[in-house]
Amino acid sequence: MEQNCKNCNEIFTGSYCNTCGQPASLKRIDQHYVSHEIFHLFHFEKGFFYTIKEMLVRPGESAKEFIGENRNKLMKPVPFLILTALLFTLTSHLSNADQLVNDTSKQFEKFSKGYADIYNWMVMHHNYGNLISGFFTAVSCSLFYRKFKYNFYETLIMVCFVIGLNTLLLSVGNLFYGIVKLQMFVFLIAIVTFLYTTWAISQFYYNKSKKISGFLKALFVFLSGQLLMHFLLIVLGISADSILKIYHH
Repeated sequence: MEQNCKNCNEIFTGSYCNTCGQPASLKRIDQHYVSHEIFHLFHFEKGFFYTIKEMLVRPGESAKEFIGENRNKLMKPVPFLILTALLFTLTSHLSNADQLVNDTSKQFEKFSKGYADIYNWMVMHHNYGNLISGFFTAVSCSLFYRKFKYNFYETLIMVCFVIGLNTLLLSVGNLFYGIVKLQMFVFLIAIVTFLYTTWAISQFYYNKSKKISGFLKALFVFLSGQLLMHFLLIVLGISADSILKIYHH
């Protein structure tokens, strides 16, 4: 029987609209529908845990395969990044590791209150902070790896995967906050994140024949991106401080 599509208003017969694919009749929203949508949103059923495994074992190679070969195995990079950021925020709150952020921000206030506020905002809103940090890492990779075939957006996809797994590692690290001495905790977190990110970037661009040289260049590239980000944030923070002083006077 012919009927008008309730989405695009085209006339069709059968169970689905031939133009837009809208079902002829919608199923009722129930518990199964809601649970399916939640799981589908994060691609849990076949992507999240598999993505974690791949990002732990072969991050650069997996990102290359997602970009150029198969985009069905791994979870989509932005949802992966958002979900790991949520896990980081949750573990930070439960373990009181977010207190470390507040203490660090107070130390930065001696230098620039504006920069301290920006830093605190980026960590407390880890999903946005990750995207900002990833943007600058992708900019640095695009500049220093110009001879490779990847454009900026493909590079950003790789960075999103890497930062997502990095954030997951930080979430696990939060669980040891208060158990390990503070100085040791900060040192271990910094070492793990730097080494993992450097290794992943190196694997993305180089094969095993350039293992050492590729790692060293990736380390330089990653640090360059982070230094560029913090330099601009410092400039922004100091500018905000100056504007506020003028305003209050």
